[in-house]
Amino acid sequence: MSSLGFGLIGTGFMGKAHAIALRSVGTVFGERDAPRLRYLVDANLDNAKRSAEAWGFASAGDDWAALCAHPEVDVVNICTPNHLHREMAMAAILAGKHVHCEKPLALTASDAVALRDAASRAEVRTSMGFNYMCNPLITVARELIRNGELGEIFNFRGWYQEDYMADPATPFSWRCLRSQGGAGALADLGTHLINMAEYLLGPISALFGQLSTVHTHRKDPVSGNSREVENEDIAQILCKFSSGCPGTMEFSRIATGTKCDLGFEIFGSKGSIFFAQERMNELRLYESQGPARLRGFRTILAGPQHPPYAAFCPAPGHGLGINDLKVIEVWNLINSIASGEPVFSDIRNGCRVQQLSAAVELSNRTRDWINVEQRALDQNAELV
Repeated sequence: MSSLGFGLIGTGFMGKAHAIALRSVGTVFGERDAPRLRYLVDANLDNAKRSAEAWGFASAGDDWAALCAHPEVDVVNICTPNHLHREMAMAAILAGKHVHCEKPLALTASDAVALRDAASRAEVRTSMGFNYMCNPLITVARELIRNGELGEIFNFRGWYQEDYMADPATPFSWRCLRSQGGAGALADLGTHLINMAEYLLGPISALFGQLSTVHTHRKDPVSGNSREVENEDIAQILCKFSSGCPGTMEFSRIATGTKCDLGFEIFGSKGSIFFAQERMNELRLYESQGPARLRGFRTILAGPQHPPYAAFCPAPGHGLGINDLKVIEVWNLINSIASGEPVFSDIRNGCRVQQLSAAVELSNRTRDWINVEQRALDQNAELV
């Protein structure tokens, strides 16, 4: 496979993370040609030009549609605010481009379904920005579960909490608008854990959701006027997996003192595991065997025996970082394009997560359990 040409839309936090990954992936994984950084677009042309020069892109502009149609762009990276994902991803797919899109895929389940089906018809490869899934220790956790080493799994507890909007004086932004951010903590944080939970334990079959807005108004940074916040600060889910295992999830953007507190505990008849993203190179494992006086949690440190850690570092315990997970994410997409085989976190998973998120919103409105197998398995069902 010849070197792929990448086009990047957006120069913010995630845009830079994608650029770092694109520049690093050829060094870390030498099996394929490094990507060609062809085109970078931002709504602010000056930002686009500065970033293109700093990050090594061949050209810059402010027209994302032109990027999607560019003959030297094979893959479109979408790193923009949530409400722009659907239109940009659809344009790229219809132009025959592969797509790497940050989450959430869209603001509604029907838009997500339309993107999933369009990508299938176009036979393009896709990837979603669920970077935490790329941690080698998440694969270890899944293997422990799949191999039966934890026994029968009987409980899941997960959370993702940050405090970037904990201060009520934090100004109003697009994240507070339902029409631009979609759901609040659910879309921004919850989508990561929902996808991860199904990767670890299989499909969620039913759920009950509750959404809460604590800071109902925030000051507009331009006008100074108070504006109503249209989405939630806290999302809570009771769920049941198809295996019969019950679970709970909680997401908050106002959890004072937390920074990237994504984590889970999984309990089984033979043992349990604990993971926390703020200590992302550690997986804690408890095994119910051996003398009782010697039992206790032990820490598994990420190392070269946990692929693809060794591609970054030959020494265990030295640790990977958040940008390394983005490098793995890009590498998975490049391999998917070469092999024709999908990655786990592609547009189909993005669509699935959007349907589950919509089911949470529906449950919050109806105050009732939602049978996901009845509703979301009709892949054209609109749950919002």
